[in-house]
Amino acid sequence: MSDGFEYVFPAIRGIQAQREYYVSMCPMRILPRLFHFDEEELSPELRAQRQLNKARVPELSRYITENYDNYVFSAITVSIDAEVAFERVNGAADESRMGLLRVPMTARYIINDGQHRRAAIERALRDKPELGDETIAVVFFMDKGLERCQQMFADLNRYAIRPSKSLGILYDYRDQTARLAKSLIASSDTFRDVVELEKTSLAARSRRLFTLSAIYQATGELISDLPETDVEQSANLALEFWEAVAESLEEWKRVRRGDLTAGEVRVDFINTHAVVLQSLARMGRALIQQHPQDWMDRLGRLDEIDWRRSNSSLWEGRALAGGRLSKSHQRVILTANAIKTHLGLALLPEEQELEDAFRRGIGESESADG
Repeated sequence: MSDGFEYVFPAIRGIQAQREYYVSMCPMRILPRLFHFDEEELSPELRAQRQLNKARVPELSRYITENYDNYVFSAITVSIDAEVAFERVNGAADESRMGLLRVPMTARYIINDGQHRRAAIERALRDKPELGDETIAVVFFMDKGLERCQQMFADLNRYAIRPSKSLGILYDYRDQTARLAKSLIASSDTFRDVVELEKTSLAARSRRLFTLSAIYQATGELISDLPETDVEQSANLALEFWEAVAESLEEWKRVRRGDLTAGEVRVDFINTHAVVLQSLARMGRALIQQHPQDWMDRLGRLDEIDWRRSNSSLWEGRALAGGRLSKSHQRVILTANAIKTHLGLALLPEEQELEDAFRRGIGESESADG
């Protein structure tokens, strides 16, 4: 029951599933005051939403404050547990959808979707109070009980699908490595027209050799910890490195000449797959650091390596696990170790430790078999 005190939201009324709902633009400064989280101490079956993942909040908050001029947040969805009144604007026809939504101050709100955005906004307001005058869309539904609120949460999240990593990179203009990877593909004869920009995996008949996500991850591995801090320098170095790698890998060249299809190379060889690209980049970083003057010449020895998937004596336990490619962090290091050893590069202490453990495992397996 209302005590006579109320909040008034300018709103637009709509209909979904034969139920009224309302959309309003709320100043960010009022979000922490109005919309609270469901009690975290309740068991999951008695809550209407997931528990707040506090680890996500700082990253979301930084996204707002660091991109103050061009951040984007979607609407927050809220259920109201109270009797509300919708008052059409003065002089409007009876069917008008614009008006004022009057909500008792005693009303209880449940955030069905957007609790992490709300928490991030609260945190961002402490660092940047001027955000308080900016607005975010809030969609109000009437609370019809716990079961309805839980169903709303399930429905709102049922069909939410994250975009592929490659597509996220393609559309990202803030991430410097993403911009570098896209520039690399556009300017490189090696990658032009053979990189899948949207999907993270390649179909058997795809004419592409690589995915954008694999190029992004490998190029990030290459330039990390290198002295080139200028964006243009990093871009030039990445271009020089991958062009030199391509010149030393016959399979890549045969695809460009049309002697082999991309599908044939991906099936029979491992040197176009993400785990090997990242391993090549890890090796490349070490090569450039250890031989800054002649690193490009030393890459020529890559063509001496047998990159066939069937070369299990070299790749099993490294790039391969049971004959299948694996791109775990340990697999990347072990694959890079094999390449670095072939090129005469010293292993880092942690790389040597993992290599020793790998070789002990081989020795123990051979002893058991014998």
